[in-house]
Amino acid sequence: MLRDITLGQYYPGSSPIHRLDPRVKIIATLLFIVELFIVNNFIGFAICAAAMAICVIVSKVPLSFIMRGLKPIIIILLFTFLLNIFMVDGKVIWTLGPLEVTKEGLITAIFMAIRLILLIIGSSLLTLTTTPIRLTDGIERLLSPFERFGLPAHDIAMMMSIALRFIPTLLEEADKIMKAQQARGADFESGNIMRRAKSLIPILIPLFVSAFRIAQDLAMAMESRCYRGGKGRTRLHEMRFHRKDVISMIVLFVFLAGIIVERMLVESDI
Repeated sequence: MLRDITLGQYYPGSSPIHRLDPRVKIIATLLFIVELFIVNNFIGFAICAAAMAICVIVSKVPLSFIMRGLKPIIIILLFTFLLNIFMVDGKVIWTLGPLEVTKEGLITAIFMAIRLILLIIGSSLLTLTTTPIRLTDGIERLLSPFERFGLPAHDIAMMMSIALRFIPTLLEEADKIMKAQQARGADFESGNIMRRAKSLIPILIPLFVSAFRIAQDLAMAMESRCYRGGKGRTRLHEMRFHRKDVISMIVLFVFLAGIIVERMLVESDI
């Protein structure tokens, strides 16, 4: 299960999306998240899903690899789905004892499930097609205009990229600890939820110790290389917008405008 989390991992490739400027991909991800919360009908979600499918095909990242990232959130999806079904008031279509399933609740549950799935896929596609270094540089360049107001753009970008980068590392470390505990007779599969939660305690303590050790090693490595932050720092590859990046930005904002217009048309019909 831990190896199924794809957020923070990078999938090597040379697709058009891999070669895009990281700033374009970061802006595209943010706009896609905004669009997912703008749409409120099946047509809008179908358009967003089609756009995401095109991006996945162009990125040449295997669909099976991307879908692996949905496995760890199945419980969250089911919980959100059931919560919306039974908690939203409206026209009752089915009754189960004191619980009532409403038409509005069912539609809301489906919308939330689709929104969460597309959100995970879109966020994963950003890290899968962007190396940690380029992701850091992209975030820093996007935040650099706010430095005049005292915002430490480089420090924020570095912290965010390190956090994303070490998600797979910590998951791999947790997987090793679990296998070591299972080799000693630990059981993480049987029993009720409370028993399974208690069985994770022997994993959390060594995982925290390992996380602090990794953080200390990283700090010592940065200090030994005389790392002093972003001021005066040079880069091997300077980022520049190319023609494909400008065209991609235009397409992104045209798509955003189309989503807004689609919602306005649907609401006007209602």
